[in-house]
Amino acid sequence: MNIRELDRAEARIAHPVLRELRPWLESPEDFLAAVTPQFDQGYRLACVFDTGPEALAAVGFRVGDTLAWGRHLYVDDLCTLPEARGNGYATGLLEWVEREAVRLGVRQLHLDSGTQRHTAHRLYTGNGFVISSLHFTKTLDEAVTEPERN
Repeated sequence: MNIRELDRAEARIAHPVLRELRPWLESPEDFLAAVTPQFDQGYRLACVFDTGPEALAAVGFRVGDTLAWGRHLYVDDLCTLPEARGNGYATGLLEWVEREAVRLGVRQLHLDSGTQRHTAHRLYTGNGFVISSLHFTKTLDEAVTEPERN
């Protein structure tokens, strides 16, 4: 299994994979418009490749610091193309991310997963993750904007 981190200029390679997870990012341009600012916030991408230049699986992650978790690595995105599933690519990416976390001195990995994604939950628990909390969201009808500052 060939896993390689992509730099910002190569991010487009991950689009076909991550579009499976985030279908609203229909075009490569939509994907790049969404992911480019995330690179500025520490987002990183790694992909699994076989013999060609096309990615078969991808993981997007970032390292952060919070009062709740301390220094941690958060997996934002993890997906394998449907035709490539069952080959251990997602597990390979989770192991790669774990090694990177250790290299960076990070002691915790975190991720969220939709409650309906039972196959993904088996993958995560099979790789040592535990369900440690519930994640709550609230969609705001009106965006709150800050007053203009001089």
